[in-house]
Amino acid sequence: MADPRTRTLASKTAPEAAPPKQVIDFDPCMRCNVREMSVCADLTPDELEHLAEIVTDQTVDTGHAIFSEGDDAGSLFNVTGGVVKLYKLLPDGRRQITGFLFPGDFLGLAVNEQYGYSAEAVEPVKLCRFPRVPLERVMDRYPHMKARLFTMASNELAAAQDQMLLLGRKTARERIASFLLQLQSSAKRRGQPVNPVRLPMNRGDIADFLGLTTETVSRTISAMKRAGVIALREGGNVDVRDQDGLDAIAAGERAEA
Repeated sequence: MADPRTRTLASKTAPEAAPPKQVIDFDPCMRCNVREMSVCADLTPDELEHLAEIVTDQTVDTGHAIFSEGDDAGSLFNVTGGVVKLYKLLPDGRRQITGFLFPGDFLGLAVNEQYGYSAEAVEPVKLCRFPRVPLERVMDRYPHMKARLFTMASNELAAAQDQMLLLGRKTARERIASFLLQLQSSAKRRGQPVNPVRLPMNRGDIADFLGLTTETVSRTISAMKRAGVIALREGGNVDVRDQDGLDAIAAGERAEA
């Protein structure tokens, strides 16, 4: 029979069992309905599992900031639900909205250590949040992800150039028509109906994006309604009744009645 003292000594010196390996649940990433449009679209399931180790989900209520201009740019975000507006404040307190982001869009890129603009939820927004430094490591490991981010940034630059043309050369009527066409194009890219046009932003947001006053936006929309080009629906959405007419207005080919 074994000496009980030996058993006691063995129990004290036996190595502890290794803690179970943490299992990362990346199923939400696999089920994400905007993954094919997002920065992680080209990742394989194994690569996506690695990315899931650093990502967290975030929800932001209507009117709340995701980040503000001048904040430390410690995170990047992928929009998975809702609409985000980007804006800058002028020294005199006026606001210029520089863009609206939709599910599948990426935000948070910064040239310096601080964000160069503010981001706010137009409606309840869902985000994937990536800490900057770990995400940079992932992109170094998977260059095709970095290449996709570069493509998305290039598309953003092209959109900024279109916005400069919109603000610099077009009339109020042409700007609003062009804005509706932009929203249709964005909806089509996401596989959603292009008509009616969903307008989650208010008239003030539209005015600050198009460089107009709120009164001008409301007056111009009413005029387009009277002309039979559009009709207004509940929730501020717009039913395009004359698509060719809307295209012609945006191109400056249709004189105001």
